Amino acid sequence: MHFQLTEDQRALRDGTRELLAGRFGREALRSSLDTAADAPVPVLDRGLWRELGAAGLFGLCLPESAGGVGLGLAEAVLVFEECGRALVPGPLVATFLAAGDVEGAASGETVVTAPYNGLVPWLDAADVVRGDAAGAEPLAAPVDPLTPLHRVPGGERSCPPWRATLLYAAEQLGSAGRTLDMAVQHAREREQFGQPVGAFQAVKHVCAEMLVRVEIARAAVYAAAVTGDPVEVAAAELLADEAAVQGARDCLQVHGGMGFTWEADVHLHLKRAWTRAELGGRARDAEEALAASL
Repeated sequence: MHFQLTEDQRALRDGTRELLAGRFGREALRSSLDTAADAPVPVLDRGLWRELGAAGLFGLCLPESAGGVGLGLAEAVLVFEECGRALVPGPLVATFLAAGDVEGAASGETVVTAPYNGLVPWLDAADVVRGDAAGAEPLAAPVDPLTPLHRVPGGERSCPPWRATLLYAAEQLGSAGRTLDMAVQHAREREQFGQPVGAFQAVKHVCAEMLVRVEIARAAVYAAAVTGDPVEVAAAELLADEAAVQGARDCLQVHGGMGFTWEADVHLHLKRAWTRAELGGRARDAEEALAASL
């Protein structure tokens, strides 16, 4: 069997990266942060949402007869990987999964959210809530400044469907790939004692370990997208969470003290990775699913 991406899949991935770079590049990301810092509640960019819908992101897996693109979950994973890489804010996963059931979701006219693991992202910005969010209370200081959260009392048992877990894992994979690139770029450009910090063995080892985690997670996420096996999805979740969270921490280490400053983007990936890990599924549940399958 041939496990490489097809030409069409590579074109989809590259096209998505180009679209997001133009519409939600670093300047737009920092602008969103500044806006969120000055507002009581972060405001979702409805214009961006509609553009994502027009590009086919939310209707990617819908049949063409229903106004969708007619692709599969493997292609959706590639697109969500790019969204994670760009730190696109908003309830992407819930809106994507609702595209076939909620009017306007596929086109980006309707924003959909859902409670996962007792947390509801972007509740105030959503037009439709799929699931029971009764009594949800806002978290005063969410970890990620671009992911406002509400907590549903007693909602810890509301684990997400496996497709949601897989898409969150794909976003984690994209974030891990981005922090790897950031670490390598900084190691090449930053000089100490007359040479790039990447010339030091300790920094080389950190970057190499980041690469290994990213590639292992990528293999697991792509495989789970093809098989749809819940056990493989659980494995993909664990590996992608580790790649994203530990990768962001290692990227901070490579950057040194400047990586912790507000002006740097590294800490944003770490905060989003922590948040996705909570929304996408609890590690304990994934570990239990894997153990039960052995």
